[in-house]
Amino acid sequence: MPGPVLGLGPGPRPRPGPGPGPGPGAELENVVEKPETEGELRVLRRIDCKVPAVCCCFNQSGQLLAVGLMTGNIKLYKPCSGAFVYQLRDTETLNINLPVTSLNFCPPGAASGDLLLATYASGKVKLWHVSTQKCLHTLVENQETLAAAFNASGTRFATAGTAASIRLYDTASRDCLQTFTPSPSPTVMDGHRSRIFVVKFNPHNLTELLSGGWDDTVQFWTENHPHSLRRIFGPHLCGDSLQIHPVSDEILTGSWRREKSLEVWDYQSGEKIQDIPQKDGDYSLTYSCRWLGPDHVIAAGTRNNICRLVHRETMATVGRLGNLSQGVYSIDVCTDQSDKSLVAVCSESYVYLLDHQQA
Repeated sequence: MPGPVLGLGPGPRPRPGPGPGPGPGAELENVVEKPETEGELRVLRRIDCKVPAVCCCFNQSGQLLAVGLMTGNIKLYKPCSGAFVYQLRDTETLNINLPVTSLNFCPPGAASGDLLLATYASGKVKLWHVSTQKCLHTLVENQETLAAAFNASGTRFATAGTAASIRLYDTASRDCLQTFTPSPSPTVMDGHRSRIFVVKFNPHNLTELLSGGWDDTVQFWTENHPHSLRRIFGPHLCGDSLQIHPVSDEILTGSWRREKSLEVWDYQSGEKIQDIPQKDGDYSLTYSCRWLGPDHVIAAGTRNNICRLVHRETMATVGRLGNLSQGVYSIDVCTDQSDKSLVAVCSESYVYLLDHQQA
């Protein structure tokens, strides 16, 4: 079971490893000895972060990959080569030494330079200017902050965690504009009753957002109302395992359970569109999932420590990364203008960069 400071759900979690080890030049490895890929996924390289990697995030151009570590440090790499370029840490993160729990790049044009939003198990929320490696602002929340997201314009961001509420902030002023909570009545399910592990804005509506967590609900919120407007019952979310499709608005959820681990929902009605089945030996209790282009879903987790790629029409697993000695706790996808996709997979102290080669 995870330590209480992580708040990251049931199942095994990565543990702090040895010291930082060799310098940046020693962090790149191009050969994977034990883990194997099959089908449409191929390992391009493996990056050794030297301590357990908890979360990862590509910037929108795909030129940077940020990795949040168990120690509270953030390392940034060039995906094209795997080269280490920046490290984000300050006196606070060094002294507290608690994990980074989520990372989000601000959409381009919303701020000068690369702005990275990071949350920490300590309850700190930090806005980093990546190229100067400076922390521009720190917010302190009375909880383990586990998730965050920007809206599509980057003008707002939301945070959530163990307090079972969501805070909405103005990016420029960092003022808290709204706190989303359930109403006092215990018979009305218009908010979360347990910890929240993921929050996402609708990519086509700057004021609408979704959230999910331990209470088996996905809640729908709007900026001007403190309680949720509607909900989906069922998904048991324990990580960054909710995503809204950028074109169709379909909702993908990944649950930390054996049955109905991957589900697709209609955004407007909240009705289930499909279950994505898992076969024996080809399933995992999901911690993280993503849409990958119009035809594929990628998901990963624990129990069976795999990352698998599923074709939505055939429901077949068409690619997988397996043979991992520990679970996968975070994945992210970057698709360039030529529709070529790159996948980052965090397991132990490693980040595997995978190329999707569609058959």
